[in-house]
Amino acid sequence: MKIGNVCLDNPYILAPMAGVSDLPFRILCREQGAALTCMEMVSAKALYYKNKNTRALLEIGPQEDRLSLQLFGSDPKIISEMAKQIEELPFQILDINMGCPVPKVVKNGEGSALMQEPQKVYEIVSATVKATVKPVTVKIRKGFDDAHVNAVQIAKIIEEAGAAAVAVHGRTRQQYYSGKADWDIIRQVKEAVSIPVIGNGDVVDGKSARSMREETGCDAVMIGRAAQGNPWIFREILSYEQTGKTPDPPTLQERRTMMLKHARMQIQCKGEALGIREMRKHISWYTKGLRGSAALRREINQVSTYDELEHLLDAAIPV
Repeated sequence: MKIGNVCLDNPYILAPMAGVSDLPFRILCREQGAALTCMEMVSAKALYYKNKNTRALLEIGPQEDRLSLQLFGSDPKIISEMAKQIEELPFQILDINMGCPVPKVVKNGEGSALMQEPQKVYEIVSATVKATVKPVTVKIRKGFDDAHVNAVQIAKIIEEAGAAAVAVHGRTRQQYYSGKADWDIIRQVKEAVSIPVIGNGDVVDGKSARSMREETGCDAVMIGRAAQGNPWIFREILSYEQTGKTPDPPTLQERRTMMLKHARMQIQCKGEALGIREMRKHISWYTKGLRGSAALRREINQVSTYDELEHLLDAAIPV
């Protein structure tokens, strides 16, 4: 599959997730088979005003060879200027977020609020495409709410403005992440545009990944929440695609090894205090559904060092 001039090994992509798809997690998902990983969304306005905290979100590892950097904002001039300014960074694709449902983002006219402003969508995408040599993609939703389902219209505008691909989450902004994703709207978008369409929503395993592709005709599948605590999902999807069978889930030892590897990478990137604090949510995801996981999740909130984490996991998952 190609997005602009970028070739992907397979059609399975890690979604951009605030507070989740940081450098360590992206590397782990890429190692498990993700063809493309997406960075946490970055505020174009914060970049413009040189916010120090925002620069940390731009950290890219030397081994990241298929990476999408996502900007969000509502000012075409600022977004396009920032796209040009960061162009020298070693990412391959620039994505524009028009799907984030978070109230503080929407209140500023950013994220999924842009689904209500077709003309501004065109202006943002067009200006950004002209400002950078890198392929520009856009992530949208089904619509703002059930009364305004306009993903097809917005996707056509995005294509006309010169974007290289569009990702469609099959829920409205009103739904957030609840209810069932509407795959039919993904199919409608695919039939309406000629650029690659990436489907997003309710893909949780190999079987659902195949179903989405068959039912919608989408060119690629984007996996978000199902990858939390489960970077192996990409390995599973690829195995299912090749064999038609669901592989065995990771063993307890594989989980333990992955958690500790993830923790070491977090510490290397962010220092021990912040790295371990960030790992608390990841450990909760990694251990969800395991025997004794409720008690483990309570205890993980007291952990503040790598040694304490290793000791806790040794007790929960003996070597």
